[in-house]
Parts: sequence; structure tokens; C-alpha cells
Amino acid sequence: MNSEASSSKWADLAPRVLSAIAMAGIAISAIWIGGAVYQALIIVVIGLCMWEFGRLLNPTPTALPIVVGLAAAAGIFLSSFGPINAPNVILSPQIAALFVAPVMGAILASQHRVLFFSYGLLIMLAGLGFLSMGPGAALVWFILIIIISDVAGYFAGRMIGGKKFWPRVSPKKTWSGTIAGWVGALILGLIGMALGKFSVVDALAFPFIAFAGQMGDIVQSAIKRKVGVKDSSNLIPGHGGVLDRFDAMIGAAGALALLTGAGSLIFAG
Repeated sequence: MNSEASSSKWADLAPRVLSAIAMAGIAISAIWIGGAVYQALIIVVIGLCMWEFGRLLNPTPTALPIVVGLAAAAGIFLSSFGPINAPNVILSPQIAALFVAPVMGAILASQHRVLFFSYGLLIMLAGLGFLSMGPGAALVWFILIIIISDVAGYFAGRMIGGKKFWPRVSPKKTWSGTIAGWVGALILGLIGMALGKFSVVDALAFPFIAFAGQMGDIVQSAIKRKVGVKDSSNLIPGHGGVLDRFDAMIGAAGALALLTGAGSLIFAG
């Protein structure tokens, strides 16, 4: 392997590290301050994600992305008020607010209506998941799962290589990197268990959260490939958009919120 090939192999390491440090700084500050500051961060992030998603599926200049972005932000804002009673979770105003932006997008979009609703709802569920987890220790551990999984997968994929995980959708992802992400998450869970923070069941759930994050990344890659774009936007100079940076967390937080809600309904009788 020549030096040029070797350097290009790691060419995206510096941008990934710098963007991770910047996002970590913002996230840590919001978590530390908590309250309205943390809620405002989640509202802004979800609103921007939905705006970018609207632009991806409707590239022709319209007001749709702005409308669904504002609707998403408003939905997360309304969902932040008060506890959600499990027996009436589907009918609660907080949950109903999550459906407004996806439904609006599905109705007003000129194409990809089913995709707009389904992935749009996942974005909204992720927002609910972030509100439920934080600010607090649960959110910190959740972020660590995603970071450890991503870092382990990045280095294992480039150092070990091997068979591609899903070449048609994400040509760079390998099975070695995917499995390394699961192992990294499991090790983190075992560390948390050793510290007395989690039970065995909780620790064993860490790889599943990591997998949901990996699938969130892959699904977003598939969407971009479908519409023929590289980045969701250029909001982060040289690094794409907010949706590009939060796709794994959206997948993991959305799946976690969905599973937690389903479990609450089941155990509520």
C-alpha cells in the first residue's frame, strides 16, 4: 500500500474528530446547564433535521422544508410539557404533537410521501427519546454508546477491512467495523455494570442500541443515495448537515423511544 492510499484512507479522521469535539462541547454544556437550555437544543436539532429531510425529499424550492421544520420544533416543544401517562400514551397531546410534522410532510410533499411520514416520525420519536433521557446520566451513557460504537467501527473497518456490510447502500461499512461497534458497546455496558450503574440485562442491551444507531446511519445513507445527494445540507461547513451528524443518534433514540413506549403500553395492561 503506497503512502497516498494510506493517507487517503484516514483523510476524514481529522474532520470527524473536530466535529465530534465541537458537538460534544455543545452537548456537554447543554446537559450540564440542563432545563430550558437542554430543551432548546433538542428543539433546534430536531427542527433542523426535519428541515433538512424536507429539502432532501423535495429539492424544488418550496416552503415545505421550512414549514415541516417549524412544525417539528413546535411538536418537540409541546412534547416537553408534563409526564405522559402510559395508559393514554397514544391519545396524549404530547404524542399527538409528534405526528403533526410527518403528516404535514406526507400530505404536502410532491413525492416520497410514505418515506416522508415514516422517517419523519422516527426523527420526532428521537426527539421524544432525547427529552426522556436527559439531561442526566442516562443520556450521557447513551451518547457514549454511539461514540464508542462509531469509533470502534471506524478503526476496525479501516484496519481490518473485509466484507462489506451493505455495499449497495453504504459502500464503506464493513462487517468487521459493524461487529466492532457491537463489541465496543458491550464492553461499555460491562464497565457500567461493574461500576454498579446497570444490571446484566441493561449491559446486554447496549449492543442493540449500537445496532439501532448503525442502522440509523445506513437508513440515512440509503435516503441520500435514493435522492442522489451526498450531504443533507451544508450547515456545517465541510461536514454536511445536522442530519448527517445525528443520523446514528436519531436511529438509536427513535428505536429506544419506540421500544420503551411499546413496553409501557404492554406492562400497563
